[in-house]
Amino acid sequence: MQEKKTSFSIKNWSQDDQPREKLLNKGKASLSDAELVAILIGSGNRNESAVELCKRILASVDNNLSKLGKLSIKQLMQFKGIGEAKAISIAAALELGRRRRGEEALDNKQITSSTSVFELMQPIIGELEHEEFWIIYLNNSNKVIQKTQLSKGGITGTLVDVRLVLKNALEVGATGLVLAHNHPSGTLKPSEADKQITKKLKLAAESLDIKVLDHLIVTENAYFSFADESLL
Repeated sequence: MQEKKTSFSIKNWSQDDQPREKLLNKGKASLSDAELVAILIGSGNRNESAVELCKRILASVDNNLSKLGKLSIKQLMQFKGIGEAKAISIAAALELGRRRRGEEALDNKQITSSTSVFELMQPIIGELEHEEFWIIYLNNSNKVIQKTQLSKGGITGTLVDVRLVLKNALEVGATGLVLAHNHPSGTLKPSEADKQITKKLKLAAESLDIKVLDHLIVTENAYFSFADESLL
């Protein structure tokens, strides 16, 4: 006698177990991370429900959504039941979450300390696998007017256009600058190139009565502040 196959599609679960209905009836905060990702993929595989599959995927990254967001499409597709379309859905949703954090940090953001700079820049550069250098332009109240990527791929391999930085500062009416770049290696020790570009921009900005208030080295979970360490 042929054994009857069991369908693990979400639509075949009891209503109490369906993440979509749970979200509608109990609110999005009531769902686990696995249940939220399960809504994105819709179904599991022959042996696992969508939630069980998502629990296994999350377990592989220590249940860390930040680590999940770093998985490539190809890496996500290594899990049985995750095809290209589902992998793209997961990657897109996590990227939206990352961008939302960045926008929330920028909303009427006033720079009051090195920690506030870290909160602003970590969602943007903290998890990158390559180096980026950014300038944050501030007004008289130390509120963020604009943030701009200055270089990508490493400071030593990029010619820093100081004139462009200062031209933009004058155009937006900035009176203060904060420099920020990431170290994908995780090290928080400033290099000689880091120190040189800080000095170069500080001296050039002073001639226009614009202050370089800080320079942060950002990693995924921590930061180094030139101002806090009296290196400005």
